[in-house]
Amino acid sequence: MAWERVVTALASALVDYLAVRRAVGYKLTADAKVLAGFVAHLDSNAIDTVTVAAAVEWATSTPRGGSGVARLTTIRGFARYLQTLDPAHQVPPTRLLPRRTARPVPHLYSDTDIAALMNAARALKPSQAATFETIIGMLWVTGMRIGEVLRLNTSDLDPDTGVLTVWLSKFGKSRHVPLAASTITALTTYREGLVPTAAASSAMFVSVNGQRVTYPKFNLAFVELLDTAGITTADGRRPRAHDLRHSFAVRTMLGWYRTDADVHALLPRLSTYLGHVEPSSTYWYLSAAPELMALAAQRLDRHHSEDRR
Repeated sequence: MAWERVVTALASALVDYLAVRRAVGYKLTADAKVLAGFVAHLDSNAIDTVTVAAAVEWATSTPRGGSGVARLTTIRGFARYLQTLDPAHQVPPTRLLPRRTARPVPHLYSDTDIAALMNAARALKPSQAATFETIIGMLWVTGMRIGEVLRLNTSDLDPDTGVLTVWLSKFGKSRHVPLAASTITALTTYREGLVPTAAASSAMFVSVNGQRVTYPKFNLAFVELLDTAGITTADGRRPRAHDLRHSFAVRTMLGWYRTDADVHALLPRLSTYLGHVEPSSTYWYLSAAPELMALAAQRLDRHHSEDRR
């Protein structure tokens, strides 16, 4: 049929769109699945042009995982690309659908929380104890993403320079992460304590049989450790492992404020260390810590007072 050739053109355009986005560093694993489903929907309904109505109808119909807002946002990017090829394609406006959930407020772990988590990890069976204790320690002292930590290979660490290389993380970016001497010692001790089968693996963090620790396996263990340690958020929920990253950023910024450092000048360094694209992504952490906001406000008041003199 004629419309099959049009749909095939849409599918071909999707392949090109994903290739262009990935060429600049986006992985788009989830987006590719969403857009493939959307194009298949257009195919089955003989729709040859993206319209706002078709996009909204598909994004908000039967649950497919994620939210309708997120699916429509993904479609919007593809529609913009299509519109550059053919103005007949419509781009769904932003804020067309109401957002039902706000950005989650992170739980800021305390030193006591971390001590309790690591102590709970030591009580796991021997094949897991050292691995999960060391992973938690890495998350706490580096602020790395959990996926970055689990993807580490032993070759990524240069113990002589104390620098860890994180390869092709979010947006395809790589970066160097300087480590404290105590962290390098902890990693070395962990690796030396592995059984020969595990020690032969190229992965940094492994199970007793030498297999890389996966996120699902880590997450199951982390939930168990949280429950054992009795750590919950202010409203009684379980904190996330990702909140360790937030805690690192807030802890670093608190230290700068308390020592009267130039936070504005130092923020780009923290952004680079964390692998953020821009400092504004890092500065969001201010809203997550009342103490940090108070220190920032105090400094602003002090500067205003000095300006009035």
